Amino acid sequence: MARRGLVVRKRRAGTRVAVDPIQPLRLEIPLVRQEVESSGRSYQYRLLSRELCAPSELVGARLGVGTTCEMLHVRSLHLADHCPYQFEDRWIHSQAIPAVLEQSFATISPNEWLVKNCPLSKGQLHFFAAKANAEEAELLQIPPLEPIFVGERLTWLRAQAITLVRMIHPASHRVSIAIE
Repeated sequence: MARRGLVVRKRRAGTRVAVDPIQPLRLEIPLVRQEVESSGRSYQYRLLSRELCAPSELVGARLGVGTTCEMLHVRSLHLADHCPYQFEDRWIHSQAIPAVLEQSFATISPNEWLVKNCPLSKGQLHFFAAKANAEEAELLQIPPLEPIFVGERLTWLRAQAITLVRMIHPASHRVSIAIE
C-alpha cells in the first residue's frame, strides 16, 4: 500500500493513511467520432482500404512480430463537416485479436471498434510534425510537403503488441488531454 501511495510510512512515527493518495495517471484512448462531435461538427467516416498482408520491416519491428506474420492493415479517413480531419493508417495484430478479421470496417472505424472491444494494458504515444507526402496531401486536401501533425500510438495487451496506428492531421490540429 505504501508503494501505491495509499499510506505514508515514517520511521518511529508509524504508518498513516495518505492525505492525498498518489494515484497513477490513466489515459483513455479518445474516439475520433467523439472528438469531432464534441466540437459541434458532424462526423463522417470513409474506409479507404482493408487488407491482410505482411508488415514492412519497420512496422514488424515496432510491433515485435517480424515480417512473416500476416496483419490487418486498415486505412481510413475521418471527416468533420465533410472536410478531412484525420487520415488513419493502422496495423492490427490479427493473431492477437482474431475477432478483428470478422470486421469489415465499412461503417465503424477501427478506432471505435478497438476501443469498445479490445482491452489494453499499456501504450506508447508520440506526437510530431512532418511534411505531407503526396497521398497524405491529397487525402487531407492540402498541398504536398505542407506541414502535418502526426500522432503515433502503439498499444499492448500484456506482452503482446496489438496495434500500431499513425494518425495524420492538417497542421492546424490541436490535442487536448485531460489528466486526472
